[in-house]
Amino acid sequence: MLDALLNAPPSAVEGTLTRGETALTWRLQGDGPHALVCVHGVGSYLEAWQGTVNALGPDFRVLTFDLRGHGRSSRIKGRYEIDDFVGDVLALADHAGFARFDLAGFSLGGLVAQRLALSYPERLRRLALLSTVAGRTADERARVQARYEALQAGERGAHYDASLSRWLTEAFQERHPEFVAELRRRNAQNDPDCYAAAYRLLAQTDYGGLIDQIRVPTLIATGEDDQGSNPRMARYMHERIPDSRLVILPKLRHSLLNEAPGAVAALLRDFLLEKPEVAR
Repeated sequence: MLDALLNAPPSAVEGTLTRGETALTWRLQGDGPHALVCVHGVGSYLEAWQGTVNALGPDFRVLTFDLRGHGRSSRIKGRYEIDDFVGDVLALADHAGFARFDLAGFSLGGLVAQRLALSYPERLRRLALLSTVAGRTADERARVQARYEALQAGERGAHYDASLSRWLTEAFQERHPEFVAELRRRNAQNDPDCYAAAYRLLAQTDYGGLIDQIRVPTLIATGEDDQGSNPRMARYMHERIPDSRLVILPKLRHSLLNEAPGAVAALLRDFLLEKPEVAR
């Protein structure tokens, strides 16, 4: 299972793009006609998309990358802003030759994707928001802020252990102990300050009052049992983004890319390859 979820085929190409003091590690896979950029979540890495990308099929050319402060990209210290990530996405898309592209964002990556769709709609063809947030209630804002404050004050490993039960079902963890061990190993490699800087954005960013201005076709998907990026928020986004569709995946929690990469790939493939209706 580890090979299928984390390893790219030999034909994939990797490199590094430098923006100022930031070196961004990227991977390009496939030679299909549809350009797709994928943005991962907090504390993650480009390989988090690998199982999904491997299952997409031959129609795509997919760009994945490590966010600044993550994976093999530069461990930039200090305060992060969402526009730092948006600028990185656009620079990498330009580097890959993607003048206009589809964009998929997971969790924090979904917030980056929302911001990019609002600020640079001319660059996007279609948008996929996976396990992400908008329109948090006061209680939901307080809960995620409390997790952020506990992260700053406490032991980072304990924060990750508490998160596992929100991310993956117990049945999945029991069936795939080696994969969970690999997730723990990779998490231990995170820089604590970079992780906290990115988590602040996840906890404190919300475009709920603006997403009705998104003007590209949008897929919204989350797990039925996702506590943080919950179905209520997914429905909130669907009700406000004019040309959107909603999918709630049953019996899944937050980590759709890890637990259900095949299902995510099928959703993306059907949505992104859909032919537009011809007006009569």
